[in-house]
Amino acid sequence: MSSKYEYNYVPVENDVQDTTTEAWVKLCEYVEIIAEKGLTEFNLGEAIDAKYWSHIHTLPPSIAKLKKVKKLFLYGSNIKRIPPEIGEMDALEEFTPYTSYNLHWFPYEITNCKRLKNSTVSTRALYGNYKYRKPFPDLKDNPVTYDKEMIACSVCSKPIKQSETEQWWISIGIATDVLPLLVNVCSNSCKKALPKPAKGYLQYPHKGAKNLGQPPRDEWYR
Repeated sequence: MSSKYEYNYVPVENDVQDTTTEAWVKLCEYVEIIAEKGLTEFNLGEAIDAKYWSHIHTLPPSIAKLKKVKKLFLYGSNIKRIPPEIGEMDALEEFTPYTSYNLHWFPYEITNCKRLKNSTVSTRALYGNYKYRKPFPDLKDNPVTYDKEMIACSVCSKPIKQSETEQWWISIGIATDVLPLLVNVCSNSCKKALPKPAKGYLQYPHKGAKNLGQPPRDEWYR
């Protein structure tokens, strides 16, 4: 990666959410209401007044309860991270985090949303996007952390300690976009089980870093 891209480097942010705010409490309550009523749409604009959106930077893990939600709208949010539990939203068909410009990557678990067919993402903000090649943060120096000691392998779901996981970036086609995904793996065999990355992107899982060489833009068109 040439130095002209370095100004775009943005480290992965950890501990992004203050869970003591009123906005967070209301968001968690909204998730419970949607789950209890079995509603099919989740819209951040209905949960939180727009003037409080600056207080919301992720979604609660309880989104795993949203088994009937088909449409997830996060349009114009300040969200920076999507929790791995999105992979448990079995009915999800449409995902719209458009103009959420602080959202640079997604959890690999989103690949478990087998019905997801439509997405609207601000791709210019994504790590590795073929037009802009925004650099991937170095997972060796800046690993993604979670607020619990035990997490699950992104591939086989085996429980593992955060300290024992290996993290990798991989770019895969999800719905109508190519998304940079963070993978937590428990073993080399799980890493080998990862799918082939999208055309025009690095063709192997990687750790990121400012000096990571990414394919030139024209390779995407070949």
